[in-house]
Amino acid sequence: MFRMSCERAISRREFLRSAAGIGTATAMFFGLPLRAAALPPMPKTIVVTFGGGARDEETFAPEGQRYIPRLLEELIPQATFYTQVVNRGILGHYVANAGLATGCYETFDNFMPIAPSNPTIFEYYRRDRQRPASDVWVIAPSNGFDHIGESNHTLYGHGLGATVVLPKQLLTLANHHAVADCDQLLRDNYESPIASPLTAKRQDSLHGMAELMKLSMDDFLAHARKSQSPDELSLYIAQHVMQTVAPSLLWITLHDIDIAHSGAFSLYTEAITRTDSICADLWKSIQSNPEYAGKTNLFLLPDFGRDSDMSPGGNGFQHHRTGDALSRTTWLMAMGPNIRQSVTVDRPVQSVDLVPTLAHLLGCNARFSRGSLLTEVL
Repeated sequence: MFRMSCERAISRREFLRSAAGIGTATAMFFGLPLRAAALPPMPKTIVVTFGGGARDEETFAPEGQRYIPRLLEELIPQATFYTQVVNRGILGHYVANAGLATGCYETFDNFMPIAPSNPTIFEYYRRDRQRPASDVWVIAPSNGFDHIGESNHTLYGHGLGATVVLPKQLLTLANHHAVADCDQLLRDNYESPIASPLTAKRQDSLHGMAELMKLSMDDFLAHARKSQSPDELSLYIAQHVMQTVAPSLLWITLHDIDIAHSGAFSLYTEAITRTDSICADLWKSIQSNPEYAGKTNLFLLPDFGRDSDMSPGGNGFQHHRTGDALSRTTWLMAMGPNIRQSVTVDRPVQSVDLVPTLAHLLGCNARFSRGSLLTEVL
């Protein structure tokens, strides 16, 4: 699998050399430890993960270029880009994103509503830096992600987690008298469409969260009626949280791409293009917000890929269950005031390397993480 992963990395590198908007001076680093200038005090960090990863064929391969114009033309020239990020864990979206947040390959049932067993980056940051819950937010795509903000680890958890927002639950609360208005945005999961009803306790919690964000439910509902997808709601909430609360650590999981499970290739590629725009729009929001401009590190990465067209039983773009190189090997993009621009890193890294790297940048200790530092962005 490692040989095939390396081939994917080479294909991305060669594509980046020829893609529009990527300068010929792009530097290539092969595992050399690099150091940047000291970070400014109290840096901000935003992480965007793609639940429902995309393959090279629809992104970085020549035939996929048209689906990601803004990543290529606007973001990669400003970024350090890792071409070979391997996920060795379970290829389910909640469990994989929990692994991204803990720096450990979590092993629980992807469809069970349980917390990760290892501490999250949110808990490391809050405990070590003595930060309140309002300084760490997670914007998650479905009910299944409700527990991602806080582990059940005996030394962490217990009130040290992030503030978790599920925009679909907020929409259900705002729209409870006219659900049909936004019905297309309320499907909870592309693999399991059953959503849990809101309990009275959860409704009270959502009202409190809306008050904390200073979110007008009428404004939110009006925006939702103009939105094409749930991920556009997530972007709206992210921008609103940045404007009203300005947390130091913000984690956003997008999920539109997972519509690939429907088997419609056009919907899958449309979701890739929408994700491309959301990431670029988020970076623009960062640069236009005084609380974030010039002091924010942004990390973008899929949770994993999707199956090869050649893998038996995988159904190609539609699923992610074979464990082949295409489904396990993806990429990571990092940008910010102290991160080198237009740099490509070809050495193999793992998805669990994200947490120790974030912890280093945030000034906390990810003591239980199993990953290694991504030295090129430090």
